[in-house]
Amino acid sequence: MILPFRTNISPRRTPYANYALIIANVIVYLLQWQANNPGGGMQLRPWVHYLMLHGDRPFLWQFVSYAFLHAGMMHIAGNMFFLYLFGNNVNDKLGNIGYMCFYFAGAVFSGVGHILTGGGSVLGASGAVAAVTGAYLVLFPQTLITVLYWFFFIGTIEVPALYLILLKMILLDNIIVRGTDLVAYEAHLAGYATGILAMIGMLATGLISSSQFDLWAMIKRWDRRRRYRDVVSSGYDPYTGRTAPKRIKVREIVMSAAQKEKQGRAMELRGKISERLAQRNLPAAAEVYLELMGLDSEQLLPRQQLLDIANQLAGENKHAESARAYEQFLAHYASYEHAEQVELMLGIIYSRYLNQPEAAVKHLQIAVERLSDPGQLNMCRDELASLRQ
Repeated sequence: MILPFRTNISPRRTPYANYALIIANVIVYLLQWQANNPGGGMQLRPWVHYLMLHGDRPFLWQFVSYAFLHAGMMHIAGNMFFLYLFGNNVNDKLGNIGYMCFYFAGAVFSGVGHILTGGGSVLGASGAVAAVTGAYLVLFPQTLITVLYWFFFIGTIEVPALYLILLKMILLDNIIVRGTDLVAYEAHLAGYATGILAMIGMLATGLISSSQFDLWAMIKRWDRRRRYRDVVSSGYDPYTGRTAPKRIKVREIVMSAAQKEKQGRAMELRGKISERLAQRNLPAAAEVYLELMGLDSEQLLPRQQLLDIANQLAGENKHAESARAYEQFLAHYASYEHAEQVELMLGIIYSRYLNQPEAAVKHLQIAVERLSDPGQLNMCRDELASLRQ
């Protein structure tokens, strides 16, 4: 048996909407129950029946209200745990209002899926939580989820979110293995589909910003590789724009084994850098970057990747390496909105650590003309004054 219990990323902002949904679910759960004096236990209050989603005759409000009802302590505990685990980062990505709207949409569409597949009365946040989990799969597929497992022994292992959610939580738990008729599996699947399709749609249309690590970016990279293979195999030479099957074959034959090996190794190292950054393992990413530069110094990483690695190298006191990374960044990403801060950092490295005053003055003069932060501006002026003295 396995249980995911931690992700390796944290939201940058407080996920107020997700916390509010969890609190609302708990409050409604506590209000559902009343003492059953003859039996000495607890029973559902009569109004719960009117808020459940009934497959034979549903009312509009029930497509939302049913998602705040739960049949027992384990039911709500499981749903709220997974909502907390995956919802915080999705909330951070969508914002509080967007996340709240998305959550309610997940509840509605999972309920619709349940009814269209012939389901009866249902209650619980599982469908909405499945939508949130599907959204997490699309937005953060390369993040690592720590999983607790116990069979003959107990331990933990880190699994990429893409594989855990897709293979275990969707395919295995809801399609292959169906342990009981009391679980609304179709509502879960409808929720997952809602979350996945909604996030891909928003990323594709630009409604939310894409990154190098989300599922849409992975799909686009795969499609570019597929189209390139199709073009090359059809005999089109991308270097000349001509159709010349024999020339392509000659090019492939002439390319030395060493060149092919170098190209393949460079692609492998770039993939490793992306993986390490997705895992928030900056020291390992910087180490692989240095290996890539040793192989081919012309390799260029995406903007944020290169900046993160340059900052990491500077933090590790690898001043010459960080300076080269910052220089490459400024050479290719001069339009970066905070380029003056990179100029300041590079000037300080040249001035204090590499003993290259001319290069330091060059970058500090650019920075002093563009900086707006008073503290950074004073630092830049002081450094220039010390160099001129």
